[in-house]
Order: sequence, then structure tokens, then C-alpha cells
Amino acid sequence: MDGIPFTKMEGLGNDYLYIDRFAYRTEHDWPALSREMAERHFGAGSDGIILIEPGETHDFRMRMFNADGSEGDMCGNGMRCFARYVYDHGLTRKTGFPVETKSSLVRPVLHLDVSGRVESVSVDMGAPRFSRKDIPLSRLDGPEPVIGEPVELDGQFLRGTALSTGNPHCVFFVEDVWKVDLERVGPKLERHQLFPRRANIEFVAPKSRESMDMRVWERGSGITLACGTGAAAAVVAAVLNGHTRRDVPVTVNLPGGPLLVEWKSDDHVWQTGPAREVYTGVFSHEAR
Repeated sequence: MDGIPFTKMEGLGNDYLYIDRFAYRTEHDWPALSREMAERHFGAGSDGIILIEPGETHDFRMRMFNADGSEGDMCGNGMRCFARYVYDHGLTRKTGFPVETKSSLVRPVLHLDVSGRVESVSVDMGAPRFSRKDIPLSRLDGPEPVIGEPVELDGQFLRGTALSTGNPHCVFFVEDVWKVDLERVGPKLERHQLFPRRANIEFVAPKSRESMDMRVWERGSGITLACGTGAAAAVVAAVLNGHTRRDVPVTVNLPGGPLLVEWKSDDHVWQTGPAREVYTGVFSHEAR
């Protein structure tokens, strides 16, 4: 077959192009290919590409590349779609299994309906990391967890809660997420000197102990409809700031839809949401 076979999948509108490396073995310059395929006018259009690969010590490994070609550490929405793909395409019959990622070992769990069809997917995101050097931050001489950290933006200071849930995040609490000029402030905060490896930026408006609104600027992709690791970071930050508490399932309302997140007493963060195959295709990969 000429070209690169792929499957487009989405979780709450966070869309990626999946390349099954069990079947397609040709090597590429993956960062360049992600930029080419993800382009929404001249490419297939997505937030990036995700490679489905054999793991080194487990059955599967997930590698993800953002729309700008940078390699991400982990992707929560991408992991749910990854799990559904390998199950629906017969690469496993297990409904729960570990997946190697750049940052850690992640465990998705598939929920099936009575007919055996995947209804939703939960992901054990592991324990959040609060050390300044692990997030990482350039400012190492401060309290941990990083709560209310001053972040200078255009001559004013915002107060953010920074942590890692597989990717670096900084969460800012606001009254109305839709009043934030995310297109303007997102790229400035992503590349702020505080974040040596850049950061995902979340603006969050708590509505109750069980509900919050969130918008996100994703590192390497810009404004997206959803971010799984970001929603996990938002709930953890909300607990740290007293907006909710541990072991309370919180509905995170994202532009792409709701995601259920819970920071459990064993310190692991779980998220549950949809994963859907959109279409399959073959990318011609012709030089423009």
C-alpha cells in the first residue's frame, strides 16, 4: 500500500492520527511527519500523531507528537483512544493493561456494554508530582506543592498551581473561563521562563465540589477542546486550593465535553471518558 495508513480518533474533541506500528514498520522523521499530517488545511488535521508500538517490557508503548512536532510525555485523551484502538483492532483481548509512555507506565481500563462494545475508558494516571525539579520549574527555591506561585504576565502577576500529571501543568483559577483571552495569554504562559520545558496552561472555574469548567492551552498544540492530563491537574490543584477534596468524583466541563476525574486516597488520579474512531485513511506523504 502506498502512503501511510492511519486511523483518526478523538476523545472529547482532542483528536489524533494513530499509526499502528505493529502493521506499519517503515521509519520516518516523526516530528516532521506530525507537523505535516496534523496541519488542518494541507494535512489530515489533528492535534498531533500517536504511534502504537510494541513495548520494551510490556505489550504496548505509546509515543505522541504534538502538532508542532514536539514529542509529548503523555496524553490522557490520547491514551483512552489508544486503549480502544488496540482492543477494537484485535491487538489484545484484555480490558485492562499497562502501556509504556515517555513519562511513566499508564494503565487504561475499558468498560464494555452488554454486547461487548467499548462504552468508555478509564485511565489510572498515577500519582501527581509536586517537586519543582520534577515538574520542572526554573525557580527551585520555593515551597512544595507549588500553590499560588507568582507568574508575571504583561507586567501583572497571576497566581498559579504547578504540578506534573505526566506533563508539566500550571493551573489558574478564575471566575469565568470564557472571559480569558486564551489565544493571547496561552502562548506567553506556555513559554514563560518559569517553565524550562514549556507547560500546559489551564484556566479553571470551580462551580461546586463536584463540577468545574476548564479551558486549556496545550504545550505544542495550542487551544484544544480537551486535555486529559490537564483535567487531572485541574482536579488535583482544586483539592490543594480547597475547592474540592480527595475521593470526590469531579466532572470537568471542557469545550469538547465532560470528563470525570477523581484523585483517590491512594494518591492515584483516575479519569473516565469517551474514545471514538472517526475514520481510517492513507496519507500520501508527498512533498509540497
